[in-house]
Amino acid sequence: MVNKSDNQIEDKVVQRENLIGLIRRVYERFIRIRGAPREVALGFALGIFVGMSPTMGVQMPIAIFFAALFKWSKLSAAVGVWISNPLTAPIIYGVTYVTGAKLLNLDPVFNMPLSPSWSTLEALLQKAPQALGAMTVGGGILGIPLAIVSYYLSYAAVEKYQKEVKEKLAQQKAKLAGTKAKVKKKMVARKMRKAEVKSKKAEDRSLKSKMGKQPAASSVEPEREREKRRA
Repeated sequence: MVNKSDNQIEDKVVQRENLIGLIRRVYERFIRIRGAPREVALGFALGIFVGMSPTMGVQMPIAIFFAALFKWSKLSAAVGVWISNPLTAPIIYGVTYVTGAKLLNLDPVFNMPLSPSWSTLEALLQKAPQALGAMTVGGGILGIPLAIVSYYLSYAAVEKYQKEVKEKLAQQKAKLAGTKAKVKKKMVARKMRKAEVKSKKAEDRSLKSKMGKQPAASSVEPEREREKRRA
């Protein structure tokens, strides 16, 4: 009999593997985004910064708008805003509120729980004016260093991937050039052989024609001598 604890452990392992696989797939798709590494990294950093703001629901349009305005990668900006999602939003908004409230010297609307949940977010929204102001300030303060770190990390990842792709393309081009050179050499060698064969055939024909003319000349000379003797 399998214990429930064993099943729970297996489920957790499977969930962890699925999460790791999902993160890996997202990462692989992210580094394949077209564009210069700087544009992709700036778009991603912008998305991270917007994702830290209390604008859930309209974060993606905001990030895409500013990315298009600054001519950065719109796709990477859309990816960056997913730092705040249904799973992370309660934690992010709780932390940004507490940070903003301390900076603004505001009386706390509520005590920050040890394990934030959706009830935390609901409590914040009930005190909307004060809470949103604090979250905006806290999100901006925390979003700036996160955006800077994400810029350098994403820049390094995208640049590394693009360099690897360029190196592979260069190797393929070199191999292609080598095969083309070999094919050209073979074609030149074949042409030279054909030319040699033609020249040999021409020489053989000329020799045969010369050999054919010589007996005719020798047969004419005795007849002339006979005619002279008769005369």
